[in-house]
Parts: sequence; C-alpha cells; structure tokens
Amino acid sequence: MQILRSSSLSQARDSWPRPPSALQASRLDEPPQGARVTVAGLVILRQRPGTAKGVIFITLEDETGVVNVIVWRKLYERFRRAVIAGRMLRVTGRLQREAGVTHVIAEEVEDISAMLDSLLDVTDADEVSAPLPGPDQRR
Repeated sequence: MQILRSSSLSQARDSWPRPPSALQASRLDEPPQGARVTVAGLVILRQRPGTAKGVIFITLEDETGVVNVIVWRKLYERFRRAVIAGRMLRVTGRLQREAGVTHVIAEEVEDISAMLDSLLDVTDADEVSAPLPGPDQRR
C-alpha cells in the first residue's frame, strides 16, 4: 500500500495539469451571462432523462467545485465518444445563469482523460510505502 505525504499532496495539487484556458469552477460567477468559457474536470455524473428529448446533463468536478454542463442532442451526436466515455472532459460553451444555477451550454467537448495519467507521474517520486494502521492502532 502506498501513502502520500502531506507535502506530496500539496505538490500534486500545485502541479495539477490544468488544461489550457480552463476556468476554475469557483470563478464561474465572474464572466457575464452568455460569455464563452472553457471548463474542465472529472466527470462525476451523466444524466440522460427520457423526458429531456435527447439532452444530456453532465457534472464536472475540478479542485475548486462542480460545473453543470448541458449537451444538446445535435452536439451529442458530434461529440458522442467524448460525452459517453470521457473520464475527464474539457468543455467550451456559453455561460447561462437561471434561478441561481449556473450552467455551461456545450459547444465543444473534448476528452482529456489522458491527462489523468500525468497525475500519477507527479506523485510517483514522493510516494512512501507504509501499511495502513490496523483497527487497534487507529486513534
């Protein structure tokens, strides 16, 4: 079992492979309504309700929060592979705020799952092998 030191976690977070021009979730309140933005993050939820007429809802998570993405049917057909299989996505689209909820209406979807492998490279040098404490050793 490998455990990361707290300094390694800080280094990994500081070295997070940020996609070019991606706006952090915590800053989505800064651009004006309708602005074209790019966001990126891990896919934590995909929904395709039967009543939504082919619309797909995706929730991405970055190190600062979550982003709600709406993918219309026509765009889904164009970026189907990324929308279905991507573990980490970069989405460019228009910002929409309605009833206190912020969404990105997707115009482009890119699968950047390969960037997840670079996270392992950042932490490999600082990993320490140590067993997890047993139930009798925990406080």
